[in-house]
Amino acid sequence: MVRKTRLWLPNHFYHIVSRGNRKDLLFKDPQDYRTFLYILQQVYETHSFEIAAYCLMNNHFHLQLRSKDQPISKIMSLVNKRYATYFNSRYELTGHVFEKRYFDEPLNSSANMLEVSRYIHLNPLKANLVLRPEDYPWSSYRFYFSRHNGIKSYMNLSPLVEGYPGSYKTKCKSYCDFVNAKRSVAFDEIQL
Repeated sequence: MVRKTRLWLPNHFYHIVSRGNRKDLLFKDPQDYRTFLYILQQVYETHSFEIAAYCLMNNHFHLQLRSKDQPISKIMSLVNKRYATYFNSRYELTGHVFEKRYFDEPLNSSANMLEVSRYIHLNPLKANLVLRPEDYPWSSYRFYFSRHNGIKSYMNLSPLVEGYPGSYKTKCKSYCDFVNAKRSVAFDEIQL
């Protein structure tokens, strides 16, 4: 069976989700999370892209990603292949690490961008891992919440804060207020 060619709109962000095979763990400890973020940085250095939001959960991850120069499929192929190689090597496994092809959906409006980013950033709360999104270490929310050291070069916060008035710090606070405004209903608004 021939796979359907993925649509690539260079000026659009995409919501991307990739899950562990059979919903198995993708990240077993902090080293795995750090390695995934390192792989994103490595791929970014040779294939430019932007991430507005991300969240790494134990058996899946979310990215809000845009690539103006390379198809998203190329970026994700490199990221997932490198991570699968690392994971299988570290845990002495063979075979598939990811369940199937990653999910992707182009985000066609600012409102859609904001809703998806809220969904991404509230994922750890939905899973009862933390009480506040800023407490989860494997999410980009902390970059919006405070001027966190170590912001990655592939991160671009502007698409999510540019519509708010005021200074950059005020814009980020407004975005965080938006994320926290509907904690209980945000998960019903987006269906994968």
